[in-house]
Amino acid sequence: MQAVIYYIALPFLYLISLLPFWLMYRVSDLFFVILYYVLGYRKKVVMENLRNSFPEKTEAELKKICVDFYRYLCDLFLETLKTLTVSKKAMLAHCKMNEDGQKLFDSYYGQQKSIIIVMGHLGNWEWAGAAFDNSKHQLYVLYHQLSNPCFNNLVIKMRTRLGTKLIEMKSTLRDMVTNRKEITATAFIADQTPFPENAYWTKFLNQDTPVFTGTEKIAQKFNYPVIYVSIKRMKRGYYEVFAELLFDNPKETKEGDISEAHTRRLEKDIIQQPEIWLWSHRRWKHKRKSN
Repeated sequence: MQAVIYYIALPFLYLISLLPFWLMYRVSDLFFVILYYVLGYRKKVVMENLRNSFPEKTEAELKKICVDFYRYLCDLFLETLKTLTVSKKAMLAHCKMNEDGQKLFDSYYGQQKSIIIVMGHLGNWEWAGAAFDNSKHQLYVLYHQLSNPCFNNLVIKMRTRLGTKLIEMKSTLRDMVTNRKEITATAFIADQTPFPENAYWTKFLNQDTPVFTGTEKIAQKFNYPVIYVSIKRMKRGYYEVFAELLFDNPKETKEGDISEAHTRRLEKDIIQQPEIWLWSHRRWKHKRKSN
């Protein structure tokens, strides 16, 4: 049945990906009406997350962020489909690396150093890989395998057709050991919800939050410099990727230093552009156990 659904959906997905950008965003406007007003997809989750994250804001302010988020979510979905057919030239016109960020990556490549990138589900993380076109590092991105093998293969195709390579989460350490002879940039999207017993706990957006510690542990093990990457939406359909060095020598850090640092940077970016973070995710489903 999964294969049937996939092959029925596939022509429509390709058709959407072939639309010119201006028409794609008109379709996104229609999707927004359906998703927000008709289906009401996870509206309770989104509003609860916003209220807990921004207790100082009025209900009207939160409602505006909520509406803006759903508009962006529809854009993000169609922009992701666009990666099925978009050319590299067109992609780079819509998502580019900031000049200072490019210099930072170039400096580490000049030292023949692999790096670790840490980022969140903020802005179009699916397009961000294209911005590394001028980087000499081979970009690897961690991903979770989808349960539907057909759609999983489609997602892999979308994420790799412009040069990015993938590492499945469960084989992260093994694959990074295998890739040690390459000069690589390995990207961790670190705002996912980990198992609470294995997490680093901190305050994030005014809430007790478990943080995935794999980024920190792997950075310390390989001693790869840790770079925080931020994707800012400049206007509809256009993004700029910024990079900031967090730690040059992770082996010198204490437990929790790296996790705390990248969480604080992500929090700062979310506060600046709250509508482009993934509020529909149940980020705070786990609670810290009291001692």
